[in-house]
Amino acid sequence: MDVFQALFLGLLQGLTEFLPISSSAHLILTPALFGWTDQGVGFDLSVHVGTLLAVVLYFRRDVFGIARDGLISIGQRKIVGQGALAWYLVIGTIPAGLAGLALLDMIDNELRAVEVIFFTTLFFGLLLGLADWLPKRQRTLDKLNWKDAVLVGIAQAMALVPGTSRSGVTITAGLFLGMTRETASRFSFLLAIPIIVLASAVKLLEVATSNVIVDWSGFLIGGVTSFLMAITAIHFFLKWLNKVGMWPYVIYRVILAIVIYAVLMR
Repeated sequence: MDVFQALFLGLLQGLTEFLPISSSAHLILTPALFGWTDQGVGFDLSVHVGTLLAVVLYFRRDVFGIARDGLISIGQRKIVGQGALAWYLVIGTIPAGLAGLALLDMIDNELRAVEVIFFTTLFFGLLLGLADWLPKRQRTLDKLNWKDAVLVGIAQAMALVPGTSRSGVTITAGLFLGMTRETASRFSFLLAIPIIVLASAVKLLEVATSNVIVDWSGFLIGGVTSFLMAITAIHFFLKWLNKVGMWPYVIYRVILAIVIYAVLMR
């Protein structure tokens, strides 16, 4: 992997991880378009770590408060402060964790096809547009319950299929459940933390137990660029959220689906 490729893929991962446009689709399609070889598990680990550090740093106060109140709630055996939200994040992570363990081989070997990405990009993009169009979204983080966590968690599990978009489908689920745009987005971003930790752990285990030679220069470039781009993307996504809504991302996904069909499926 040369410097340009590592820089480009790191920026791409950081930009698309938290925007509702699917990072997996872009990381699969880009090498196909440019004729690049697979970036390797070491590079995948670096960009996961970069985006993890970005979301933890950006939401550091939320993360600290939720973790603190969650531990206090366990110790006192009652909900304290944001302790309920801590449990909702745990509950919301379980479906994706179980689905990943059960279906990872099938996802890696059968669902990374261009045809699958075309369908998921288009279908879940339009579904996001429909969810954003619906009125009466008033629920905030303090109004969530365990059923919301389960349903958003199931939606997150669906994002294991490339092209679906983890942030896109969880925000979509939140909007359908009556959450405000900001609530759905913040819950989606917080829910990203445990699932990225799990994904990073899997990648780390794979690196540690295989004969993979890590390209450390590519690892560093990918990690740093994905971190910088991810924290920037989160900031401006939330800043512009109520001004532009979800439709710019819906339009982008429709255009991307058209390009996939025209360039890679014909």
